[in-house]
Amino acid sequence: MAGERGRSGSFWAVEGGGAAIELDQGEISILRSLVVQLLELVGPGPGAADADADPLAELFAEGPSKPPDDPALARLFPDAYEEKADASEFRRFTENDLRARKRDDALSVVRCLDRGGPVLDLTSEESRQWLGTFNDLRLTIGAYLDITEDDDNGLYHLPDDDERKPMVVAYLWLGALQESLVETLMP
Repeated sequence: MAGERGRSGSFWAVEGGGAAIELDQGEISILRSLVVQLLELVGPGPGAADADADPLAELFAEGPSKPPDDPALARLFPDAYEEKADASEFRRFTENDLRARKRDDALSVVRCLDRGGPVLDLTSEESRQWLGTFNDLRLTIGAYLDITEDDDNGLYHLPDDDERKPMVVAYLWLGALQESLVETLMP
């Protein structure tokens, strides 16, 4: 069931296929901080440091051929094939584009959050970008917390003084937001 208009923390449908949500300033601040950290993790992209970079060279730039060492990046950019040679070739030609899409999605979320609130109206495209970013944030947090599909490692029952508790709460909150947005956008 989609969120009800005016109910904080739940999305509701808006005309044109988009969605809206009401978030308080604390929620906006937390979400913005998480998205900025995701942007830092994904990286600035090719040519970001060099303003005079050749845009055609970037079109033909090859990406990495090995999976990332960081567990969160490995979850965000997994191997597409079991065979190492196939996975390496696929990664070389797709990872840069995938990173760019993840950056674009996350930047869209930051821009929407920066428009101010408490009610944030999202277009259909922005809603899709928010879904992608929610997914990337949950994958990232899940990798650092070592959450798997089958086992939560007791993380959902941590004592309040456990240093991992805020990230578990963020993981669950992002999951609720993601679910609300999916339900809102479903026909």
